[in-house]
Parts: sequence; C-alpha cells; structure tokens
Amino acid sequence: MSYCLNPRCPKPENSSNVNFCLTCGSKLLLKQRYRAIKPIGQGGFGRTFLAVDEDKPSKPRCVIKQFYPQAQGTNTVQKAVELFNQEAVQLDELGKHPQIPELLAYFTQEDRQYLVQEFIDGQNLAQELAHKGAFSEAQIWQLLNDLLPVLQFCHARQVIHRDIKPENIILRGGDGKLVLVDFGASKSATGTALNRTGTSIGSPEYVAPEQMRGRAIFASDIYSLGATCINLLTRRSPFDSYDTNNDTWIWQKYLKIPVSKALSLILNKMLESIPMRRYQTVDDVLKDLNQYSQPATPANTAKPVPQSTPNSTLPLVTQSPSQIDLELEQMKTQFLSSNKPQPNKIQPPSSTPQPSSKSQIDRELEELKAKYLGNNNP
Repeated sequence: MSYCLNPRCPKPENSSNVNFCLTCGSKLLLKQRYRAIKPIGQGGFGRTFLAVDEDKPSKPRCVIKQFYPQAQGTNTVQKAVELFNQEAVQLDELGKHPQIPELLAYFTQEDRQYLVQEFIDGQNLAQELAHKGAFSEAQIWQLLNDLLPVLQFCHARQVIHRDIKPENIILRGGDGKLVLVDFGASKSATGTALNRTGTSIGSPEYVAPEQMRGRAIFASDIYSLGATCINLLTRRSPFDSYDTNNDTWIWQKYLKIPVSKALSLILNKMLESIPMRRYQTVDDVLKDLNQYSQPATPANTAKPVPQSTPNSTLPLVTQSPSQIDLELEQMKTQFLSSNKPQPNKIQPPSSTPQPSSKSQIDRELEELKAKYLGNNNP
C-alpha cells in the first residue's frame, strides 16, 4: 500500500509497487526513500502518516509529518510554520535520548514541508487507560521514575515540552519504557524567551495556569505530568478532579483504592496552581521521590522507608520498629518473667550467678542483635 501525500488527491490509495499516484500523478516516495502507508493522525497544522524507509534492506517503519495548515489568517499560518520548524530543531537536539523519537529527515518537497522521525511501536497511555483501566499506585511510581529523567534531559537543554498528556506518552512494546513524543508545541527557554509572553499552547485539561497565560516555565511541564498522573489514577479529566469553589484538588475522592500519603503529597505539590509553591525543577521532584519506597505488591515486598534528610521537602514518614527489635523485646519479657520467684516455691540454690539486673539482659540482647545483623549483611 502506498498513500498519496497530495492533500487534494481524491483517491490517495495506491499499490505498494508504484512510484507515482495513479490518480493525481504526485510522487509517492519522499526523497526517493520514504513511502507513506496510511494516515495515523491529523491536526490543525498538519497530517501524520505511518511510513517505511525503502532505502534500507529491512524497510523499517517511520513516521512522516506533513506541514499542512488548515487554519486561516496570516499570523496563524506564520505561527504554524514557526512551530513546525521548531519541532524539527528540537528533535534534532533531543532525539539522541533513547526515550525521545529520533529525527531522521527534514525537507521540502513539492512546496510542502516534511519531517520524518523514528516510529515508536506501542500504545500511548490514553489507549492503555481505555483498554486496561485505572493505573495502580505502583504504576504511577514507575511512570514518575521512568519519565522524570526524560523531562530532566529536555530541561537541561532549555526545552519546555508544553504538551505533556497521556496521548503524548507511549509505552514502547519492546522494552516497556515510556517515550515522550510530539514536540510540536515545545519552546526554547532561553533567558529572553522566558521573560516574553508567548502563545497559549497545549491541551487545556493538562496545562498549568501560567502556561494558559502564555508564560510557560519548566515547572509548567511538572504540573502537566502531575495532571497526567491523576487522570491515569482516576480515569477522570483533571478538570473534573478540581473543586473550583474551594480552589483545591479533590482527585483522591475518586480513587477506588487510596494511595499512600507520600504519593499524594508529591502529586499535590506537582499540581500547585501558584508556580512558586510548586516543584521548581525535576531535580526537586526526584529528590522527594527517592525519599520514599513504593508500596508493597504481591510480587514485590516493600522496602524500608529511608530517613529524611535536611533537604527533603516532604514530612518524614515514621518508621515502625523492625521485626528483630520486636522479637528481642519479646524474648526479654519472657526471660524476665521466667526468672521471677514463684509464690510458695523455694528457689533452689545455684552456684552460677543469675542475671539480676535489666541492664545485664539488655547488654546480652544487644550483643545477640549485633551478631544476627552481622551474619545477615550481604
């Protein structure tokens, strides 16, 4: 199958062994190598196609993005051109990361601009949510651990994605890694750009308040990722998880299974409407994320909660006594009880001195505990 990329072609489907459209005569191969197979998406500024690279023996799949603005107005079209060019520049810089699609080509053919990028085989998280239901807490922990370093990579190169949402995160089939896609709305966060009000871009449900006013910052991406997490946990639009009358998030009330206090604190701080109260950098989120362990699952026992550090921005979760301490305390109680004189019974004399004070018992139990822990160290 070959799909004609001429937007005005009345019959774009062709067989896979022809190089020119049988209906309109347009070239079917881009740069003499990329053949579109079928359309997979369309927006206000362009169309997206699944394609194959016929220049390679294995004919690997790729994605063709065609710049085809349908909006009217000189300013709107000019902005669309700017965004399309910007996506190519951003992908050229960021596509070296294994969890961001690689830019394969960027060119103009027959007065139309094209961008060819790596194909990511897998479902996006919106599709995963529709097919498999709400995400568990363990899956959200995994999502944050997997995706935050990708966001960290982008921000280190002064790129704000500006459109993080479930549809733009793909669960790659080969290795189960999350891939961040669609940098068409991304923005360079250079010093001058940060101080200039820009265009409001992104999906309204997931966009931070300051981004709606055209002032996206690094923390805006953090907000969008937080909104994505609560959508995956509740299967509800983030709009429906916010109480506008009381200016507060109420997403926890829509959970079938409550999540831990640690995860709630992290997500709520990611979702602060006032930017200065929100996490300012991905490093800040990761720092708090690393303070807490994931909840126990049937296949994975919980790890001990690490102690808080002075830099932690979340309150310390209190640790419970270890199993060893509990068992030693029980032994101590039994030992003391067994050495108490029984009423109406004469204690037999003993040539061996018996421990008569609690301090002696405590010392022996501490030695036993140290010995046990030493034997169990890896």
